[in-house]
Amino acid sequence: MIQGTDLSNILFLDIETVSQHPKYEQLSDRLKPLWHKKAKGILRKYDEEITDEELAQSYTDRAAIFAEFGKIVCISVGFVSRDKDTLKATLRLKSFSNKDEKILLHEFTELLNQHYNNPNKHGICGHNIKEFDIPYICRRLIINQMPLPSILNIAGKKPWETKHLIDTLTLWKFGDFKNYTSLNLLTAIFDIPSPKDDIDGSQVGVTFWNEEDGLDRITAYCEKDVLATAQLYMRFSLSPLIDDENVISMT
Repeated sequence: MIQGTDLSNILFLDIETVSQHPKYEQLSDRLKPLWHKKAKGILRKYDEEITDEELAQSYTDRAAIFAEFGKIVCISVGFVSRDKDTLKATLRLKSFSNKDEKILLHEFTELLNQHYNNPNKHGICGHNIKEFDIPYICRRLIINQMPLPSILNIAGKKPWETKHLIDTLTLWKFGDFKNYTSLNLLTAIFDIPSPKDDIDGSQVGVTFWNEEDGLDRITAYCEKDVLATAQLYMRFSLSPLIDDENVISMT
């Protein structure tokens, strides 16, 4: 399907996000009614009132997925290279994680500007990145008043102008847009070790806000998702999986 692609030019990526605040009550007076409106849509209660408990719980459960109400706490990336003699692949993992979103975004965009700055040569690969990770990163950069790297400057671009965004979800769809297929399911059917052996996406917010070592656990989880995505890409390429001993964390 994608045989022949130079793996060294692909940056594998995943992000983890949390709500802007631990609780709904901590939102500004200007944002509270805007979340109230958003929550009615989330709960499908368009024509009926929602309780204070439902409002607060909806923020805890769902605010992280909206760039307007959430923030990024970790961006993990992976770089693949091949040994010249054995042709075996090695994956190096690196994470940008920080409670200060602006710091991690600056470090991440520095990497893109220095090493992945040509959309005609370089690619970014992730699972559902076209619908979630990439738009989220771009929105948070603008909210933080930070410039977009050239490879992320995609606003208004046509589909054929964003071919450098390699989405494993889109690859698996083969043109079928009826269903969402999770990374967890795909790793199961391709016999790839599951990345969900500690926490899952629904637990990221609670882990971040309530645990002293929460960010470290989230970072480890995020790197496992990057590894799983890289392994899935190898399967899609009809290539052998990357051996465990050839997975190196640089964090």
